[in-house]
Amino acid sequence: MAKRVAIVGAGVSGLASIKCCLEEGLEPTCFERSDDLGGLWRFTEHVEEGRASLYKSVVSNSCKEMSCYSDFPFPEDYPNYVPNSQFLEYLKMYANHFNLLKHIQFKTKVCSVTKCSDFTVSGQWEVVTMHEEKQESAIFDAVMVCTGFLTNPYLPLDSFPGINAFKGQYFHSRQYKHPDIFKDKRVLVIGMGNSGTDIAVEASHLAEKVFLSTTGGGWVISRIFDSGYPWDMVFMTRFQNMLRNSLPTPIVTWLMVRKINNWLNHANYGLIPEERTQLKEFVLNDELPGRIITGKVFIRPSIKEVKENSVIFNNTSKEEPIDIIVFATGYTFAFPFLDESVVKVEDGQASLYKYIFPAHLQKPTLAIIGLIKPLGSMIPTGETQARWAVRVLKGVNKLPPPSVMIEEINARRENKPSWFGLCYCKALQSDYITYIDELLTYINAKPKLFSMLLTDPHLALTVFFGPCSPYQFRLTGPGKWEGARNAIMTQWDRTFKVTKGRVVQESPSPFESFLKLFSFLALLVAIFLIVL
Repeated sequence: MAKRVAIVGAGVSGLASIKCCLEEGLEPTCFERSDDLGGLWRFTEHVEEGRASLYKSVVSNSCKEMSCYSDFPFPEDYPNYVPNSQFLEYLKMYANHFNLLKHIQFKTKVCSVTKCSDFTVSGQWEVVTMHEEKQESAIFDAVMVCTGFLTNPYLPLDSFPGINAFKGQYFHSRQYKHPDIFKDKRVLVIGMGNSGTDIAVEASHLAEKVFLSTTGGGWVISRIFDSGYPWDMVFMTRFQNMLRNSLPTPIVTWLMVRKINNWLNHANYGLIPEERTQLKEFVLNDELPGRIITGKVFIRPSIKEVKENSVIFNNTSKEEPIDIIVFATGYTFAFPFLDESVVKVEDGQASLYKYIFPAHLQKPTLAIIGLIKPLGSMIPTGETQARWAVRVLKGVNKLPPPSVMIEEINARRENKPSWFGLCYCKALQSDYITYIDELLTYINAKPKLFSMLLTDPHLALTVFFGPCSPYQFRLTGPGKWEGARNAIMTQWDRTFKVTKGRVVQESPSPFESFLKLFSFLALLVAIFLIVL
């Protein structure tokens, strides 16, 4: 059984891993190469090696009720979508509340993690670290890697003929911090992910002209969904997830596209993805359509050629003068402190069972936490991964035989369509609720809807039809939180507290009782179908 656990990185997943180890009676030691916690969410004016970098204006893409730790809600006076400075404060509150800081060694770089000579028997690891130019070595029973996947910028300059002759400025979006550099410049942003779109919109307020170049297009949605609700509190419900996974993929895709195009007809704005049978990661941006329609941002296809002071886009011979090029071309990931024989990265993915455990190790004492892109928030995903992983490291939960794990990994790598539900186009993408529920099942913490319906029908209805907020993951099982029910029943109160600056008395709807009855009957039918 593992006792001493080394944790690499003190970001959102690292903090959760420390807490999960403590909950299970283990002894965690977290190594953080920078001088503070927070990982991605800690803004600095300069890029730091080996750490994710963000720009000053970054705001969360998942609302506070859906992106908190499962037993620690955001303060109720925080905005629904949280600026990075407040997000960092929340992480510090979490670390202080659960007394995690004393388990973190700051300014300590992990140089190597290698198997001990008796690994096949002990499962132990030798961890070599560097602190203030002094190298140390220690033996640990298990290791949890929480370094994320946004540290190594992908800059495919070979794909842009003529880039070496360009006399203007170009850089990866990782280097971007403030929009001042774009003042009165002609700017080209390459890549239409969340960062690229944010940067293009920000630049458009100061630049002379902004082009946003995209090869494959993307689905742009607003944080503000139906009736002004946060998008993920509407989209991410157990009821809707069950419906999506019960319908054939073409129908689900058609319904999704129809819904998205109700807000913004992507074809009319040059944004529609070329590949529409698989779901691309949503681009969350509230301003982009307004910047396009007012001529502040121009959507263009991929780059044909870069010249000294201009570029030529595909499907046109016209040269567009450009002063600055921003490559928002994404990231690759690696684990430089691990040998390839432990975790090998190929084609943008690692061979990990349930995105966590290397399948070939003789002892399951190494876990990768947070190497996944769920259609939902990373915090509760990484936290749930850590809850299960720690119990595996401790020996409470067992993994299946290596052959079974490898078979599943290979099946996921092939990414064959199931013909039902959403089809994801990238290797690390996953169905949020389905994946979380699977991990919760392993630790006997998945909400039991049927028994809940008999003992607490109001809660059952809220859990099934309402937002699948992280508090649901603490209703039962190991790590059960007594405040979970109350947090679920008051989640909309916290959502509207910061927006209802002016309260108006509303008359009750005559159809409210009917809708409640209909919801109750629908829940009964759904549970009956699930049981069958």
